[in-house]
Amino acid sequence: MTKIIAATGCPTGIAHTFMAKKALEDAAKAKGIEIKVETHGQAGIENALTPQEIAEADGVIIAADKDVDEDRFAGKRVLKVSVTKGIKEPDKLIEEIVSGSVPLFKSGKTPVSANTSGSVEKESFAHKLYVYLMNGVSHMLPVVVAGGVLLAISFMFGINSADPKSHEYNVFAANLNAIGKVGLGLMVPILSAYIAQAIGKRPGLIIGFITGMIAYTNGTGFLGGIVSGFMSGYLILLIEQVLKGLPRQFDGLKSIFLLPVLGGFIGGYLMVLLSSPMTAINEGMMHFLSNMQNQSPLVLGLIVGMMCAFDMGGPVNKAAYVTGVALLGQGNFYFMAGVSAACIAPPIATGFAVLFAGKYFEKEERNAGYVNFLLGSTHITEGAIPFAAKNPLVVIPSLMVGSSIAAILTYYLKVQVPAPHGGFIVLPIVTHPLLWVLAILAGALVSGYLIAADQKHRYKKNMNLQAESAAQSPASTHEKDAPASETSGLLKKENIYFEKGIRTKDELFRFIAEKMQEKGVIQDQQQLIRAFQKRENQSSTGMEGGFAIPHAQSETINQASMLVIKLADPITDWPTLDNNPVTFIIAFMIPPKGSEAHLHYLSDTAQKLVDQNTVHQLKNAEHADQIFALLR
Repeated sequence: MTKIIAATGCPTGIAHTFMAKKALEDAAKAKGIEIKVETHGQAGIENALTPQEIAEADGVIIAADKDVDEDRFAGKRVLKVSVTKGIKEPDKLIEEIVSGSVPLFKSGKTPVSANTSGSVEKESFAHKLYVYLMNGVSHMLPVVVAGGVLLAISFMFGINSADPKSHEYNVFAANLNAIGKVGLGLMVPILSAYIAQAIGKRPGLIIGFITGMIAYTNGTGFLGGIVSGFMSGYLILLIEQVLKGLPRQFDGLKSIFLLPVLGGFIGGYLMVLLSSPMTAINEGMMHFLSNMQNQSPLVLGLIVGMMCAFDMGGPVNKAAYVTGVALLGQGNFYFMAGVSAACIAPPIATGFAVLFAGKYFEKEERNAGYVNFLLGSTHITEGAIPFAAKNPLVVIPSLMVGSSIAAILTYYLKVQVPAPHGGFIVLPIVTHPLLWVLAILAGALVSGYLIAADQKHRYKKNMNLQAESAAQSPASTHEKDAPASETSGLLKKENIYFEKGIRTKDELFRFIAEKMQEKGVIQDQQQLIRAFQKRENQSSTGMEGGFAIPHAQSETINQASMLVIKLADPITDWPTLDNNPVTFIIAFMIPPKGSEAHLHYLSDTAQKLVDQNTVHQLKNAEHADQIFALLR
């Protein structure tokens, strides 16, 4: 059996990381491929790959927007892509590895990536820069959230509670304030250090901390942290190249003395020289944004809303969020309020969408929508991604509209949010909390209505097209009396059942025989049951994923028929290809002279069950209309 290993990771390590893991696992399972996925989330590395698992693997997929140790995969076929490709294109990535078209990876080189056509190519320089940046951001965010929330809590005791000269002074609040400021103060050094670490490994981390502290103390802001991080990382690579000719006996001296001292001196001095222009740029940007929120909240809210909803946790969203965090560290709580509102609105909007048009969504989508009320309330935007992935051209613009409304209203209402994360959990420290919630709900309701209206329109349009197609398709003589939309070939809507209490294969065959005799399709129930059992004795008709396609050919059958049963209780005595119980049955009854039709319909049905989207929709169908539309 083919064995694949994978590593997934996103900057925040909250949603994308585990969505990519699930997508790769599902795709591998569908292809009968063994896979183990290591995750790089906020809790650290989980499900870590062992040296033995790496040695036994036929290929490696790295779906990450943060630094993952690649050198351990030397000698393996390694495919490196963004985490979003791991979510959206898991089948394609697995096929690339299985095909053997991915070249072997050598330590110190760059792994290949899959382009849009499915062929492999070297990882682009732009994507590498993005991965390095996101490695810094992912390590920075938890520290910023911790520091920001503690700082925000200190304000609950009074806006001047940390000032010894104020009558609001409180010792506990002052200590919280100091701790929070330390956390926020670490933002720039950690950002710098982990950008440098992604480029220059451990030596880069050391120099990144040094240059990052210089950037912070000189007031260059997070832009200075980004510049110092990239500069330190590439400086270490340059110094390593210069010292490459040293004898191997000096390797220990090089790593513990030469690289830190030379890197610290050169990088630190360069950062001192760059601090003055970087400080001017940072102050100019902060001044521009402060003026924008006062003079043109409409334009600022529109920009922030569109950025936050555009890729929901991706690089554009992160650009807006990191800017808000930077301004938060400068004492600007207005900008972060709009960013938070724009990030909270999308998942709540999907909840409203399934609330408004529940019957037009699949069961799984409805469940996800309801859960998104909770995710959105805690500032987790990624819950909206599955909805956007299914219909991006409509859902993403709809979410951008709602996020923009939420951000614009937040700026007009002068709401301040002193915490960088937490959603509605931090309402006690938000100025005008009720107005902020109303602004978010207004944006989410508009987006939810737009998504629901489109879903309803697409569903009805699809049903009408299917009805027209069915009306134009040739029907048997027996079917001419039935409405065209109720029958299609062998399948009739009246022959689709949702049943409880059937727990064995024999009980199922008896149920089919009773229904078919009632409808005049067969003459003898026992003869039909024996025909089904005879076919099962030759080889099981149990498929994968809970599906079975039993079929019988017998003199007792008057006319070719198809019957579909979705079970509430699984049948466990039916051998299947993946050893899973049967919950969905598509049965065929063919007269002796109908062998060609028999093979045609069986083949057609089997092909439909290869399509994972069709399988997913059949499993989640709750009405005969849905099953009829999928199998007709």
